[in-house]
Amino acid sequence: MDKVAVIGVGQTSFDAPKTELTYADLVYEAAAAALQDARLSIKDIGNIVTVSNDFWDGRTISSMAVGDAAGAAFEDGKNISTVEGDSTFGAFYGMSRILSGSYEATLVVAHSKGSEGDNRLITNAFFDPVYERSLGMDSITSAALQARIYLDKYGISERQTALVAVKNRKNALKNPKAHLRQELTVEDVLRSRCLAPPIRLYEACPISDGAAAIILASESFAKKHSEKPVWVEGAAFCADAYRLGDRNLWESPALRQAAKKAYSIAGIANPKKEIDAAEIYEAFAYQELLWSEELGLADPGQGGSLVESRATEANGGLPINPSGGCLCAHAVVAAGLVRMIEAVLQLRGESANQVRNPGRVLAHGQNGLCGQSHCVWVLGR
Repeated sequence: MDKVAVIGVGQTSFDAPKTELTYADLVYEAAAAALQDARLSIKDIGNIVTVSNDFWDGRTISSMAVGDAAGAAFEDGKNISTVEGDSTFGAFYGMSRILSGSYEATLVVAHSKGSEGDNRLITNAFFDPVYERSLGMDSITSAALQARIYLDKYGISERQTALVAVKNRKNALKNPKAHLRQELTVEDVLRSRCLAPPIRLYEACPISDGAAAIILASESFAKKHSEKPVWVEGAAFCADAYRLGDRNLWESPALRQAAKKAYSIAGIANPKKEIDAAEIYEAFAYQELLWSEELGLADPGQGGSLVESRATEANGGLPINPSGGCLCAHAVVAAGLVRMIEAVLQLRGESANQVRNPGRVLAHGQNGLCGQSHCVWVLGR
């Protein structure tokens, strides 16, 4: 594929509630930080992609609230588009606009103030309104169904999923942007309140407020304007069936196919050996194990064993979510873009939890109930 680079990144801190800040305030902060990081001004940007969600923002056409803050009104106005869903898909759209030859630099920005909404009410609306919504299901209870069938199928223990939460909380201690930065023990996790069995409070992501932004550029623009470009070596996305009953919840063919395509574009034959770190969108602890397997970073059913070995061996295995992941900061919609930003910081040697000399880092986003759709990015130096 033609070369596209990430040349600027910016993110707010993630916590809740940010009652003193509007959506526009958050978007402006992240976009301004990305521009400053790239040493550019808004006049250098050809077009803008905003990512938001009407349900979480509590208004229709939610993108209209942040266009000016993202720079759309500059001079005679910037071309602006919007994507609703996870922000990695917004980044993919922004990359597509560059690859079309129409633009050289694109600002992608995403925001969410999840603390101002009711997660259970909002995510219940994701279900079919005629046959399923009245059952009262939501993101947590549906994830519990997936967790139970996955853990039972492969014999993964509660201790192993708890270790994911322990690992990621420890990683987040050094991350100044993280929402949750308190260290946990396995016993703390296992004693925490059960949300929907087998998922406990400390095995679920927080609902955070915040925004994130990246600047994508063509090869010629990046070489002219950036001293530290991070190159997109491969990217792909895929969606699975909408209804949970039409899927085998212990696996994710959509993620498997997205990863396979991204690896093919990047020329990766063995991701276990050719990926140096991964930022995976894990809204729940078990998902880090399941998604790792479908990404080819662990054999099917072996994600739990790998996290157990990493807990006892120094520098054991592939670093996954060195930032702390979504278990420590989760602004819905913006979370996937944060995974990309953290991957970029790793490759630039600027991460709070720096992996030694990474050459390729994977970033992953997901959207929909139980990971209905996935977007995979391979970023490199």
